[in-house]
Amino acid sequence: MCGIFGIVTKASASAERPALLTLLERLFVLSETRGGEASGLAVRQAEGIDVFRSPLAANRMIKTTAYRDFVTRTILSAPDKTPIAAIGHCRLVTNGTEALESNNQPVEAGGVVGVHNGIVVNDAMLWAANPRLSRRAQVDTEIVMALIGDHVAGGLSLQDATTRTMKAIEGETSIACFAAGDELALATNTGSLYWTASRDGMLIFASEGGILASISAATPWGRHEVQNRVAPARGLIVDLKSMATRDFDFSETKGAPPSTRSPQPVIRFFNKSRQDLRRCTRCILPSTFPFIEFDAKGVCSYCRDHEPIVTLGREALERRVAPHRRRDGRPDCIVAFSGGRDSCYGLHLIRKELGLNPLAFTYDWGMVTDIARRNQSRLCGRLGVEHLWRTADIRGKRRNIRANLEAWLARPSLGMIPLFTAGDKAFYAVARKLRRETGIPLVIFCAGNRIEETKFKTGFAGVRESRHLGTLTRISLANKSQLATYYAGQVLANPRYLNRSIGDSAAAFFHTYVVKDDFLYLYHYLPWDETSVVRTLVDDYGWETASDTSTTWRIGDGTAAFYNFVYHTVAGFSEHDTLRSNQIREGMLSREEALRLIEVDNRPRIEAIREYAMMVGVSADEIFRVVGAMPKLY
Repeated sequence: MCGIFGIVTKASASAERPALLTLLERLFVLSETRGGEASGLAVRQAEGIDVFRSPLAANRMIKTTAYRDFVTRTILSAPDKTPIAAIGHCRLVTNGTEALESNNQPVEAGGVVGVHNGIVVNDAMLWAANPRLSRRAQVDTEIVMALIGDHVAGGLSLQDATTRTMKAIEGETSIACFAAGDELALATNTGSLYWTASRDGMLIFASEGGILASISAATPWGRHEVQNRVAPARGLIVDLKSMATRDFDFSETKGAPPSTRSPQPVIRFFNKSRQDLRRCTRCILPSTFPFIEFDAKGVCSYCRDHEPIVTLGREALERRVAPHRRRDGRPDCIVAFSGGRDSCYGLHLIRKELGLNPLAFTYDWGMVTDIARRNQSRLCGRLGVEHLWRTADIRGKRRNIRANLEAWLARPSLGMIPLFTAGDKAFYAVARKLRRETGIPLVIFCAGNRIEETKFKTGFAGVRESRHLGTLTRISLANKSQLATYYAGQVLANPRYLNRSIGDSAAAFFHTYVVKDDFLYLYHYLPWDETSVVRTLVDDYGWETASDTSTTWRIGDGTAAFYNFVYHTVAGFSEHDTLRSNQIREGMLSREEALRLIEVDNRPRIEAIREYAMMVGVSADEIFRVVGAMPKLY
């Protein structure tokens, strides 16, 4: 499984900092045989603990600029013969994708920073039994550090906190961790920990004795004389000042913890974090949003340029649909029906509020989710609405997605992400064809809701969108030309886009941006309020929500979990940030509530992404690897 290792030196150690770093990197390379999917390092010095994590294998990570900056700041800049302690990790992914920085190690929880080898098989039970502890990641290591931190905060020594935690854990586990105080704890229930100490005040540990043997043979300042093993169900405490060691077993827990609580150490994550993003002081858009600018008060240009949403109104809508009403019960309008919340609520409004007789249609291009189909069935059954399906060559569409996704993975770019939904755009053509076939001229799209505008998608292609109110054929000719030029440039730079999907992609551009659009957009006329929409659907129709997310937006779209994961990982925001920012501007939501909501909305839907990858025939792990390694905009 994973490789864990570390070095501790006291003030009198003779190793110079460059030599110490060379030794540490040798440990990284040797330990990579135990796990090559992610890596990380924590360095403990007098002023606190610095943490660096990477979704790259160790041999690649140690060559990155970010890693070099980290070790320069924490190791190379430290004066020679000052005490230093470092613990490292080479990860074999078991629980939680490495694309999420919080899943990689070292892990911090409850003021404890540590690394872990093994699998905790009762982690779900431990989280459930300790509801006071807050879970932030998927990796099982988090519960180990959280429990140790909780015990230390309650007054137990690091040794006793580790003992209690190791006794509670089921499954193969070896750990090394720092907490408040000047101690390092090593513990294992399998014996997969080896350590050795030099005469001049250096201690090295690793997951395998062979790794230590290789290190000892290459050490320029003297061979280590004795290799020690931490036996199963035992641990070792290392005093970081004196280098004194004492071993313990897991039966040595002392009495109940005293009431005093220990302070937490200063912990600094070197990795750039989304939490560090500068955000607008009025809405929540971050500095990575395309074309954004902030004034002296920190208010963004999108807030300053915002015009309050004014709908055309119910009377105007009534006038528009009046010529099409039928009194004989036959359909008098065609309604595009995706199964998402906007189209479901729109069908409710059209049937119950406007009193029209809609003919609903769905274009299934292979990415309509099962939950969308069930919700469509609920609405149509309850409202007595005929529902037409037009199905594409779903296998062919998914092969097209796979071809483009494989091309994108070879050279990822945020501006090309809309290409993955190109196959859906034929629904415009389907609507026009149904109009001709049925003789029903009125086609209604339950769209045009400006609260859900996502201008950043074309923004990443270098295009500042003109005002189009959700009607894409109405964007300016200059915008269309810019988009076409951008896509052409991407194809030239990455010929893998010249694949079987090229005709489908060109048709999507034509149907979306070129052909005249004369459909009725429902939310140009009627106001949209998320609370009313969701309450009506759930209370009146038993509308189903997704089990893996609290948001109800985009749950009918099989692609959304993937592309929002990419945007959030690379740019630090997703569609949800734009939705909440627009709600703030319209007075529907406070900024504080919006910040709270996006913490939940933006949690990656890992299983939904895996399902998407399976449907199109691409490795989900490859998606996570590539996205995790993409340069971040923050």
